[in-house]
Amino acid sequence: MREIVFDTETTGLDPVQGHRLVEIGCVELLNRFPTGRVFHKYVNPERDMPVEAFNVHGLSIEFLKNHKCFHEEADEFLDFVGDAPLVAHNGYFDLAFVNSELTIAKRTVFARDRIIDTLMLARRKHPGQSNKLDDLCARYKIDNSKRTKHGALLDAELLAEVYIELVGGRQTTLGLVSTSGVAAIPEGDGSRRTRPEPLPPRISDDERAAHGAFIATLGEEAVWKTYAAAE
Repeated sequence: MREIVFDTETTGLDPVQGHRLVEIGCVELLNRFPTGRVFHKYVNPERDMPVEAFNVHGLSIEFLKNHKCFHEEADEFLDFVGDAPLVAHNGYFDLAFVNSELTIAKRTVFARDRIIDTLMLARRKHPGQSNKLDDLCARYKIDNSKRTKHGALLDAELLAEVYIELVGGRQTTLGLVSTSGVAAIPEGDGSRRTRPEPLPPRISDDERAAHGAFIATLGEEAVWKTYAAAE
């Protein structure tokens, strides 16, 4: 199963109010393991950068204006994502910005049911606790020491690890935990036990005779002579 974990950085909180996407980072998972394939782009938002947003991610307009606009990156982004489910933290926020940019780029938007929202998963698994990304990293002992500011690719990489833990950790399909109803193997001294009745022979007398004749042609030093003598 292929999934895409993604995160975005933006100029604000609501694309309806004219805010735009400025960074997107995606991590590919295959059967809940990172494959090493990522998609990461900074995006020119074609507008100013409010100081509140700059304080969150540290991306200035002076830096972003040297990058392409989203509509120039849209096809590469869509090729990377394909038809995989999309995993994000507070995912409908990120989806709103991605769909706004896809609309501007005159591309088909993503359906809401493609989103797997890790914030909702975390709230169900840890009710009454803080489920911010940093808190989840601390809870699952995931190193987030490089996260001095928000960054789409780093956050997507961290979220991929968090998501794996939220859905059961890396051993979800190994089935190593013993369950009731499965008989334990009895302990013993490890010695070989003898069958109450020997198994019937699987070769005929003619086959045995033919094999003996063949061994006789191999010479006195043949290893088969040792086994024939033991029989």
